[in-house]
Amino acid sequence: MSEKYDYEVLYLGAGHGTFDGAAPLAATGVSVAVIESGLIGGTCPNRGCNAKIALDEAVKVTRESERLNKILAGQLQINWPENIAHKQEIIQPLPAALSKRMTDAGVTIIKGHAQFKDAHTVIVNGDQEISAEKIVIATGLKPHRLDISGTELAHDSTDFMNLAQLPKHLTIVGSGYISLEFATMANAAGAEVTILMHADQALRKFHQPFVELILADLEKRGVKFIRNAHVQSFTKVGQQYQVTYGQNEQLLTDWILDATGRIPNVDHLGLEQVGVHYDQQGIAVNDHLQTNVPSIYAVGDVIASDQPKVTPSATFESKYLTKLFSGATTEPIQFPVIPTVVFTSPRIAQAGVSVAEAQEKDYQITENNLADYWYYQVDREPLARSIQIHDQQGHLVGVTEISDQAPDVINTLLPAIEFKFDQDQIERLVGLFPTIGYAAWHRA
Repeated sequence: MSEKYDYEVLYLGAGHGTFDGAAPLAATGVSVAVIESGLIGGTCPNRGCNAKIALDEAVKVTRESERLNKILAGQLQINWPENIAHKQEIIQPLPAALSKRMTDAGVTIIKGHAQFKDAHTVIVNGDQEISAEKIVIATGLKPHRLDISGTELAHDSTDFMNLAQLPKHLTIVGSGYISLEFATMANAAGAEVTILMHADQALRKFHQPFVELILADLEKRGVKFIRNAHVQSFTKVGQQYQVTYGQNEQLLTDWILDATGRIPNVDHLGLEQVGVHYDQQGIAVNDHLQTNVPSIYAVGDVIASDQPKVTPSATFESKYLTKLFSGATTEPIQFPVIPTVVFTSPRIAQAGVSVAEAQEKDYQITENNLADYWYYQVDREPLARSIQIHDQQGHLVGVTEISDQAPDVINTLLPAIEFKFDQDQIERLVGLFPTIGYAAWHRA
């Protein structure tokens, strides 16, 4: 440990941007501390990915049962309070387990909120000074809130995932990941759902023809979409809420979810005090994840980056800093292909070169209607399509798929995209049969 500082590396925040790297870094002998004011694990384990996928499992099962209704007798229904209880059983042990993982490796965990005093020092809870040779900002994102009258009447994603009772009618403002995933869950559990879209497209970074198939399926199931809604205000009316939108149009609802995005969580960190550069996209970093202040780094969703703001990005960055701080590398970070997925039903997932990029580069674009492929007929998937993109040399460089199998397909094909397998190499990959992995390689 440096005699000049309390620790060699100090992390602010305890999400994936921290714990995936802090534990192995401490195990190398580097003195490491983590400051966290909330639950260890941050958003993903406690109020994001893990919680979401636990709630969605019941949706996935009911969808498959629905498709096999001539084989499976009876209709399944989601018990929402029990689903919430099941979710809590899954996530409740995670903070303690992650804490133990870090402390067992030698990490010191400090509870509280940190604010910069100078480039090497933070003040915790207003009075405790802690110093470090290097400080890593890993505070993630927080929910964006609409700047309109009555915004305090709306709820965020954490509130939704803790709803003990599902309201009869939900109104969701926004059309990104959170909006469509939660609309899928609420609709499957029997709630009426209205989605107020800011523009006329949802999931703008995904292949729009596939996105529109998802929207059409949700509409068929009763979800109402209002495009270009231009929401203006929320008002309490008796036991309900009135949403004013468009040309002074109104709708009454029982519960409002503000799903208009997430923004960098940099409030009250004192970045101005030390001169760290940031804007509404996040904290600016170089190719070593270093801010303009040499002793301060940033990692995960809080940084301004072209990479998807998803857990795998934060994990990769955190592990990179472990190598950098332990002396295992001095090279700049080199990102792999990072996939993204939306857990609607069906899923939509993608990795590598997008269809729009492929069209600009004159790459080969091949689309398949997978509903005709026998493996997808096993559980009678009606919406199953994929697009594979190859460069001029025949390498697989991009995949996008809409199906219940999409995440597994993308994971299966990632090595081919990342390492630019040629056709001979792909043909040597013989997967288990019959599985979706085998089917994916067969099409690659």
